[in-house]
Amino acid sequence: MRSDVLLVARPGREPHIECAGGLAARRTETDTVHLVSAAATPLGGDTIAIRVVVERGARLRIRSAAATMALPGTGTMESHATWDVEVHGDLDVDPQPTIVAGGSRHVTHTRLAVTGDGTVRLRERAQIGRSFERHGFWSAALHADVDGGPLLRHRVELGTDSVADDALGAPRACVSELRYPATTFEAAGTLLELAAGGCIATWQGERL
Repeated sequence: MRSDVLLVARPGREPHIECAGGLAARRTETDTVHLVSAAATPLGGDTIAIRVVVERGARLRIRSAAATMALPGTGTMESHATWDVEVHGDLDVDPQPTIVAGGSRHVTHTRLAVTGDGTVRLRERAQIGRSFERHGFWSAALHADVDGGPLLRHRVELGTDSVADDALGAPRACVSELRYPATTFEAAGTLLELAAGGCIATWQGERL
């Protein structure tokens, strides 16, 4: 299944929303949109594509109604999600965690472009397995630019066959948060200030 979501935030107006497939979006406050599952997704073989545009002078908060549960499909274990984000205003993205269950594989790629006085908070949380599960794979890549120049190239892997996988012990959960143009905030884990402005915090552990 392919799911597509388009969110456009415009100053002084309600967010424009278009959805198709197994993922829907609902406006819950003036500047807040919640992502809601309309069908079981992502299963192996599924693709989720989310496009976000925040116009100058607009604000948008993106949340989710529940955790995302990635599960195996009948023909493949791997699912994909892509975020294409363009920010000229103020964006805050903080969905519930992604849980990679049943030994499935889930790969996420986010492309972020910030221009002018745009501000961003982008938080991603993931965990390998439900209770008593340790098998599965999650990968997230972030490609962020500011005014056409590079801000950050960042990639994290967790789980089976990941770079840091170890039978004796390896992290199975991750929290990653990018903020721009803020250069510091209260965060667990490691906080790094970026050369082009902004900062990123990362934490890894056994469970969220």
